Amino acid sequence: MSSVLSAVNRPRLSRPSWLSPKVFRTEVLAGLVVALALIPEAISFSILAGVDPRVGLFASFTMAVVISVCGGRPAMISAATGAIALIVAPLVKEHGLDYLIAAVILGGVIQVLLAVLGVAKLMRFIPRSVMVGFVNALAILIFAAQVPYLLGVPWLVYPLVALALAIMVGLPRLTKAVPAPLVAIIVLTVITVVAAVAVPTVGDQGELPDSLPTLGLPQIPWTVDTLTLIGPYALGVALVGLMESLMTAKLVDDITDTHSNKTRESWGQGVANIVTGFFGGMGGCAMIGQTMINVKASGARTRLSTFLSGVFLLILVVSLGDVVATIPMAALVAVMIIVAVATFDWHSVAPATLKRMPLGETLVMLTTVGAVLATHNLAIGVIIGVLTAMVIFARRVAHLVEVTSVLDPDGGTRIYSVHGELFFASSNDLVYQFDYTGDPQHVVIDMTHAHVWDASSVAALDAVTTKYAARSKTVEIIELNQPSAAIHSTLAGTLSGGH
Repeated sequence: MSSVLSAVNRPRLSRPSWLSPKVFRTEVLAGLVVALALIPEAISFSILAGVDPRVGLFASFTMAVVISVCGGRPAMISAATGAIALIVAPLVKEHGLDYLIAAVILGGVIQVLLAVLGVAKLMRFIPRSVMVGFVNALAILIFAAQVPYLLGVPWLVYPLVALALAIMVGLPRLTKAVPAPLVAIIVLTVITVVAAVAVPTVGDQGELPDSLPTLGLPQIPWTVDTLTLIGPYALGVALVGLMESLMTAKLVDDITDTHSNKTRESWGQGVANIVTGFFGGMGGCAMIGQTMINVKASGARTRLSTFLSGVFLLILVVSLGDVVATIPMAALVAVMIIVAVATFDWHSVAPATLKRMPLGETLVMLTTVGAVLATHNLAIGVIIGVLTAMVIFARRVAHLVEVTSVLDPDGGTRIYSVHGELFFASSNDLVYQFDYTGDPQHVVIDMTHAHVWDASSVAALDAVTTKYAARSKTVEIIELNQPSAAIHSTLAGTLSGGH
């Protein structure tokens, strides 16, 4: 009897969602579509970084497989990216591949350290308007990256792209059993092969590897000089990779209406880059385009799709390289165009939205977009967007401080009431809100409806009391809330004579 009761009371292990046949099929097909889309991207980024295409392809394989286990955001795709390629390109050009690999490994170590220090918590300081700008800029960059594949090409490319677009728009209305991007890729490949149509293919982008990646160490002198050389590049890889990955994770959170562990994602990216470096890869981070293919276009939601995207990528380029090489670029261009259109936040630029939205919010969004497009660096764009948002917020709050006063019935005391948030931007004008000459001998400053945030505010209050003291008048500051009282008592009278 006791054994029966213990069996009843024993907690049941939850079954992974991907074991469901329907979910499993979705995840497998999604992984295959993403793998196909990763190949030309990885080759292009390798060329951009100045390395052999195999370096980018192997990086995409190891990044995807490792992050599927270590990452904090299920269904997000990490691989070799253009942002990382731009950072390491000068290092490769001047010092070679081994120094790149060392920088990637060090960058991964820095990412792990930043994760331990809680860098993911900084995501809370990124405003919604910056997120919208990030998404819109990304959509524009994804679309712009396809334009070169549409210029100076045989005219047959255009009807092929149109056919692929028609398949991806129309097929989901009939059935969602098979990802529309996969169907488009297969259909266009069959057409071009059977009809012997001469159009650009994946094979034209670069040589595909014919062997597996091997584990090894970069052949460099392990000295302080080497560390000094690769340090700035490693820091760039770490910061840009984390920022793009965390922004992408937040975007996927919103799309899937789920929460992810950003700290785990941060150190997971670090571990993935360390492993990638030891296997001779160029490093990477989250890829918004392929993530949107996985999550939005294919409906994937679990780590299985991420894992399989890496596995399929390796199988395709090593074992089925000849088949993959025949895929027309028109099919992959069409897939990315659909991704760009789906990624762009069209609601944010609708006339009705722009009419209701505060001008500052729109300005932050446009600044973020402009900065990303000007630098082709999503991290720089986000930083500039956040700084713009901070300036606009500071200006807005600075005008919300109000000072009113009443004279005590006996005429011997003037009571000032301060309303608002006092910080460096709003407290500068505080000193001019008082009538130092005309006020009676006793002045009371009531802070019930105010909050003191920084040393600038304490210095402003000191300046007020100093000006009254110079006229032999006394000032009493009352009703400071606890945090305000703490900073005021600590700093009052110590800030350069109150100036």
